[in-house]
Amino acid sequence: MSKAHIWLRAETKLHEQRTALSPKGAKALIDAGFKVTVECSSQNIFHQDLYQQANAELVSQGSWVYAPADAIILGLKELPEDNFPLVHQHIYFAHAYKEQAGWQALLSRFKKGGGELFDLEYLVDAQQRRIAAFGYWAGFAGAALSVLAWANQQKNINPPLVDVSSYQDKQQLLMDIEQAIHKLKTKPTLLVIGAKGRSGSGAVDLAKALSLEVLEWDLAETKKGGPFTEINQADIFVNCVLINQNLPPFITNELLSDEDRKLSMIVDVSCDPYGSYNPLPIYQQCTTFQSPCLRIFKDKVLDLIAIDHLPSLLPKESSEDYGQQLLTHLLTLDDKSQGVWPSALALFKNKTKDL
Repeated sequence: MSKAHIWLRAETKLHEQRTALSPKGAKALIDAGFKVTVECSSQNIFHQDLYQQANAELVSQGSWVYAPADAIILGLKELPEDNFPLVHQHIYFAHAYKEQAGWQALLSRFKKGGGELFDLEYLVDAQQRRIAAFGYWAGFAGAALSVLAWANQQKNINPPLVDVSSYQDKQQLLMDIEQAIHKLKTKPTLLVIGAKGRSGSGAVDLAKALSLEVLEWDLAETKKGGPFTEINQADIFVNCVLINQNLPPFITNELLSDEDRKLSMIVDVSCDPYGSYNPLPIYQQCTTFQSPCLRIFKDKVLDLIAIDHLPSLLPKESSEDYGQQLLTHLLTLDDKSQGVWPSALALFKNKTKDL
């Protein structure tokens, strides 16, 4: 007798190659007795043949709409825009609980159809820490782009990055960076704040993979409070700290105006320019893979990268890592009265009770 039926929905967000379930994860679920259906997708970094080899059932893209009522629809990013009622249980990042654009329309679709949402952002453990996160690869990718941009700055290329595409794997990315910095007279020094966290450890590992000098800052180094003049002495500053309280900023325009500043590249992995506690209050907008760099100072060049979906640069590794973290909990889907599921469902019911 098979267990729950998990239906992997094809992602439809432009350029999104990541997935919540790798072929390896699909095989683990099938071996445990789950039924796994996978929608064919030209965007998924993993070819459909790999899912077929894992004995998953392959179906056409978008057919989750007609899936059996007891199927649990698994995805990563937003559902395609529409207005029909949602009758299934869904697992994905809905971006609706903080009253983002379109949140009422989306949650109303669930209420009308009797469906339920287990938002990936709110699958948390007893310490309220997400049970699965892309943080490590956000830090790794952000640091990688900052080194590539810094190398192009040394060659007087402006803008230093443009139209960035995803990489097939980590090795391809490292080869590109090594080639970019190979003939330069000097190599950059990186300062990572939040070095002991998920994204910080990814940024540090990128620097070490390239044998670059990296200064690792965390609570001990920042307890004195900013602004931190030491940031100006690094070539690249990588911010991996998401602040949720009112603290002095790490950097200011006044600090960066110092004529002795060595710093020429910043990457804000935490990327919260719209939040009231932004520790880098020198910019007000995110950047994109199409236009990654925002020039903060023109005379004594300083560029900033603030892309809010950095793990998309490495869809293979980030999907494998995230999927493996999530898998432990997908394997408990037969009993949603346990583990991370009850609190996520309670939150959904609270958010929809007045609709």
